[in-house]
Amino acid sequence: MTLRVRQALASDATEAVGVLRRSIVELCAADHGDDPAEIEPWLANKTVVGFEAWLAREDAVVLVAERAGRVVGLGMASFAGEILLTYVDPAARFGGVSTAILSALEDRLRAKGVARCRLEATRTARRFYAARGYRGETGSDLMTKPL
Repeated sequence: MTLRVRQALASDATEAVGVLRRSIVELCAADHGDDPAEIEPWLANKTVVGFEAWLAREDAVVLVAERAGRVVGLGMASFAGEILLTYVDPAARFGGVSTAILSALEDRLRAKGVARCRLEATRTARRFYAARGYRGETGSDLMTKPL
């Protein structure tokens, strides 16, 4: 099935937020240890209202990946060069979704004249970003990549 990455729309909010929240709960145990006290603050702004606020930002882009008409991932970057989030539906993991989203975000930033991306990587995502050219210092969650 074909994967399509596109600009997120308000009509994507419920489905995209569901993907985001499932991804955090199911895939990020290395970061939150399945501890509800750790998970809840992480999910606090991952709501339809939060998603709509992200879409309204003039200094950022929000993208979704869809396959067979379903949202299977989402990402967001600021035009200052910061990758703010990339998340994939647990059922679509290891299917190229995160790579496609990250590549599309980087393309958007390049088009805005951004020369270097930066991000704060979770333990869960650190290897993913490193495999795509992001580098950071040992012991730091901050990673960067020249575009």
